[in-house]
Amino acid sequence: DVMVARDCMLALHTGAPVCIQHISSANSVELVRMAKKMGADVHAEATPHHFTLTEDAVLKYGTLARMNPPVRTENDRLQIIEGLKDGTIDLIVTDHAPHSTEEKEKPLAEAPSGITGLETSLGLGLLSLVEPGHLTLLQLMACMSKNPAEFYRMIPGSVSQDAPADLVIFGEKERWTVDHFASKASNSPFKGWELPGKIHYTICAGKIVYQG
Repeated sequence: DVMVARDCMLALHTGAPVCIQHISSANSVELVRMAKKMGADVHAEATPHHFTLTEDAVLKYGTLARMNPPVRTENDRLQIIEGLKDGTIDLIVTDHAPHSTEEKEKPLAEAPSGITGLETSLGLGLLSLVEPGHLTLLQLMACMSKNPAEFYRMIPGSVSQDAPADLVIFGEKERWTVDHFASKASNSPFKGWELPGKIHYTICAGKIVYQG
């Protein structure tokens, strides 16, 4: 929270754009909200594990739920969702951090932080944000694609003539079970979860790079 407050004030006084990565606490959400109201060019990103899990997950999943920053209380989780709803948090990112089974089997204090977050990010966004009515599907898509692209001065993808075919084709309400990963690592507390949003195709630059 102290570092978030510092960086928000630096953004306010310098006019520089600042992105608060992997926001995890209710206090930090409120600090970003306040800085935006004061005119700072501040953005914030949230991860699916921070708006889906709480600290209780560490007791259940052990090192698979060890994150940096850590998952926190239910109030923190709910305030992150509120931040997404009112636009305080405008980016959703995976924080994809693959680790080997051997690394994650170390004692909690020695195991590296992070999870394999890429494959489950869409499903968790639908499960935790869209299905409960916190965000619309289009708002979720904006947080996951359009807004990050614009912040990092990239051209957002679009379904239009002559635009690069960068597309993900999925069934919004189709359920699937997290039982395998395209990534080389599978360090995830979400293994075995049933999620919405079964992905059928990922198309990058006009080429099918994944087919479900």
